[in-house]
Amino acid sequence: SPIGYNPRSNPATYTGVFDDIRDVFALTNEAKMRGYKKGRFSFNVRGGRCEHCNGDGVIKISMHFLPDVYVPCEVCEGTRYNYETLQIKYRGKSVADVLNMTIDEALKFFVNHPKIHAKLQTIQDVGLGYIKLGQSAPTLSGGEAQRVKLASELYKRITPKTLYILDEPTTGLHTDDVKRLVKVLHKIVDQGATMVVIEHNLDVIKNADYIIDLGPDGGDRGGEVIATGTPEEVAKNDRSYTGRYLKPLLDLK
Repeated sequence: SPIGYNPRSNPATYTGVFDDIRDVFALTNEAKMRGYKKGRFSFNVRGGRCEHCNGDGVIKISMHFLPDVYVPCEVCEGTRYNYETLQIKYRGKSVADVLNMTIDEALKFFVNHPKIHAKLQTIQDVGLGYIKLGQSAPTLSGGEAQRVKLASELYKRITPKTLYILDEPTTGLHTDDVKRLVKVLHKIVDQGATMVVIEHNLDVIKNADYIIDLGPDGGDRGGEVIATGTPEEVAKNDRSYTGRYLKPLLDLK
């Protein structure tokens, strides 16, 4: 399922790393002097958020006969926070600045915070180093949303009864990112979970323990089970198009 259609949902909040980041800001000397607690740095509650836009960062303009238009809030300029909250800085950055960082940038910024760094590393490991911490959930593609959710699952207790179903998680990924994603999938499986992946990417398929190849073609000319078994077994099946392209990757003759 998607990580949420609410614009307030983002990778930082969904994975839980934003809780740890808010702790860091609450522990700064300036925040302590002003009596600001962790909740001050949430854009979902009164106190630290911009009340003009209720922490959305945007204002909705209703259009007659046309879709609604969203424009940046003129008070907070899209930061979501009020002036007082933005005065609290950690290493020269406000909480809004941090939410505007990419995962790659945040990894370097929080290198001295093991707990935060570990969670960010997991997001990067699933190939999402380029997205922003505070990027609104509706702006993420289906594949990106799946991988954010997958990253968050790595911090939960995985048991042999845990089942994950992923639909084309490699869509839009560079080859290097696909390899990193496969390592994450192996890590989850090694902890006892079952992973069902619907995929066309051969680099993922060749790493499967068991393949169910549907075909022979797509759409209404498919749906038949063409081959089943290990990658090596499917590669030897002459009826399988997947097997035909899988064979050279497995160095089979």
